[in-house]
Amino acid sequence: MTWAVKHRGVWKAATVILTAVFIFCTEGSVVQAQTVQTQEESLFTEEEKALIEREGTLKVGYVRDRKPVSFRGEDGELAGISRSIFDRIAQISGLHFEYVELPAGEVTYDYLVREGFDLVTGVEYNDENKAARGILISEPYLSSRKVIVAREGLVNIGEDAEYTVAISTGSQTIKKVLARQYPNFVPVDYDTIEDCLDAVNRGEADLMLQNQYVVEYWLYKPSYSSLMVIPMTEFADRLCFSAVTPLEKDNGEWEEKRVLISVIDKAIAQISYAEVAGYVIAATTDNMYQYSISDFVYQYRYTVILLGVAVALLCGMVYVTLHFRIRSIKAQADAKAKGDFLSAMSHEIRTPLNGLISLNYLMAQNVDDREKISGYLQQSSTVAQYLLSLVNNVLDMSKLQQSRLELEQKPVDLELLLETIESVEKDGMRESGISFCVETGLSCPGIMGDAVRIQQVLLNLLDNARKYTKPGGSVTVKADQTETEEGAVLTKIQVLDTGQGMSEEFQKKIFSPFTQERNTVSQGNQGTGLGLSVCHLLAERMGGSLTVESRLHEGSCFTFAFPAQPASSAGGEETDNDNEESDGLLCVKPHILIAEDNELNGQILTELLEGEGYEVLHVENGRKAVEAFAASAVGKYGVILMDLLMPEMNGFEAARAIRGLERPDAGTVKIFASTANTFQEDRDKAFQSGMDDFIAKPINIRELLKKLQFQDGAEKMATGNDNKGNDNKVCK
Repeated sequence: MTWAVKHRGVWKAATVILTAVFIFCTEGSVVQAQTVQTQEESLFTEEEKALIEREGTLKVGYVRDRKPVSFRGEDGELAGISRSIFDRIAQISGLHFEYVELPAGEVTYDYLVREGFDLVTGVEYNDENKAARGILISEPYLSSRKVIVAREGLVNIGEDAEYTVAISTGSQTIKKVLARQYPNFVPVDYDTIEDCLDAVNRGEADLMLQNQYVVEYWLYKPSYSSLMVIPMTEFADRLCFSAVTPLEKDNGEWEEKRVLISVIDKAIAQISYAEVAGYVIAATTDNMYQYSISDFVYQYRYTVILLGVAVALLCGMVYVTLHFRIRSIKAQADAKAKGDFLSAMSHEIRTPLNGLISLNYLMAQNVDDREKISGYLQQSSTVAQYLLSLVNNVLDMSKLQQSRLELEQKPVDLELLLETIESVEKDGMRESGISFCVETGLSCPGIMGDAVRIQQVLLNLLDNARKYTKPGGSVTVKADQTETEEGAVLTKIQVLDTGQGMSEEFQKKIFSPFTQERNTVSQGNQGTGLGLSVCHLLAERMGGSLTVESRLHEGSCFTFAFPAQPASSAGGEETDNDNEESDGLLCVKPHILIAEDNELNGQILTELLEGEGYEVLHVENGRKAVEAFAASAVGKYGVILMDLLMPEMNGFEAARAIRGLERPDAGTVKIFASTANTFQEDRDKAFQSGMDDFIAKPINIRELLKKLQFQDGAEKMATGNDNKGNDNKVCK
């Protein structure tokens, strides 16, 4: 064997065409077509003519995946060199063919008989097939060469060489030829021609043996650029028809198939070498390998890689630029938001502070005018309450935005809660000349929830409704409930007013912090602009919603909806301290021990309580509080007001130390946390240290006095843990 130079491009196509011409000009003796009969002569015998007349459409099986020799065309029919030759045979003989693609894998005799195939094409014309039982083969209709495909660098192919050879299905008889001429070659089966080429290309197989026309078609694929073609002069590739016959020859059907093959042979003999060469040239040029996107990428892979790297770098640069730009924009937005917040806070705080400072000045100027002083004090109290509301709203907003606010889940009697709200609001509504009513249709008044926060939302909504409704208008609360699919209860409470209403534009931002719409009704009504934002976040925290519908000059409707689980006995639990055990009953007004490191706060609180008839001792830190209590007579102190953050010993440590003293009243004395730290974790820590209640600074004196009230000199104080965190709760 000799090595051949690898073919590529147009030169490769020209080689195929020249090879076809050369084969048909030099190997004409292979095809049994020594003379071409003239049309005047009779081509077929009477027996053959009768067969042609009897035969209908013959079912012909063809081997797929043999482009350009035989393959399935775009119309689903057989196409290629073979189809052109078969159409010419049908024209000459008068036979009719139906072409059916054979399946992948080795096609057996039983399969051909079972499926009713009359003929099979693409069969190799060799001694093995001539001698095979069950088939009759025709003379070759197409002759070419078999070639070997190998990777570049293969040194020697000889009879003693040991190589694995990739064989595609439909070429199984070549195994017998290899076994006879190259016994050291090991054939390996693959489904398709492309699978065989891939195996050789990646080194899984050493060689591939296949028809030259087929190989030349596939080697245009760029990924096979490292493969080369080696001609094998001893291997001619001659393709013929085979007729599927009975296994035994003494059969009428076998004789009929012999006559059919004779007709086909005579038709083949009528096709000139020039005609076949024309079919080869036409099929080769019309069915060149079609480049795919993957082929393009492979062929220009280095360019694609460089382009990809460049694009990746560009994208990276764009990403980094955008990242820093976005961070810069976000930082600017955060700075603006903080600036806006601080500006709003400054305005909201400075305005009432200015009022307080001015009122103090006026009180100093009119110290002898009792009537003016009384008015100034009332105004100061209003401003102070506003400041406290602002601080509480800011803290609630912060905790809600950070998801740090914990909601209690305790039994709540909604009917009782609404009655309480009605009793609290009706006097203010009446004084404002507003009609007020509460309509309820509750199917499940007992639910699990946080009564304080529900009340906070409703009171805020009612306060807004009162402020923005003119005298003669009305405010209505409507409450109803429905069951959800999960077995919970959806409570919907609406607050409707006939007030000024609001514009559509303002409704879009009404729940944003520090937002108020200025109109003739709202002017003069002081507010932080945080209340509705807090309520909106509280509603979402409860798993519900707060929405608004409003028309300017017609009124508004706020809808507060939230889901909750039914309580087995809402309001049935003993939440009132009047039902507690009577361990801590005092028969006289208790002495009060105040632990407060701020001298002014301690002095004010001492004077306030002494003015109410209590005996008070003020100490500066927790250590002195423990020492004072330990040195006192048993039962002397009934209440300790304990600041939490103090020097030497904080309030938590002091409470634990007092509870640990070995004296009868160490466990019964009431310890109230008195602090500006109002977060839930501070409350929890206070109760864990042994404290009984929590009073937030600034202290609401009326609420404190309620906790210290006695009836007939023997009523116990309302100080149970059920009141934890309820310092803002409105009591009936």
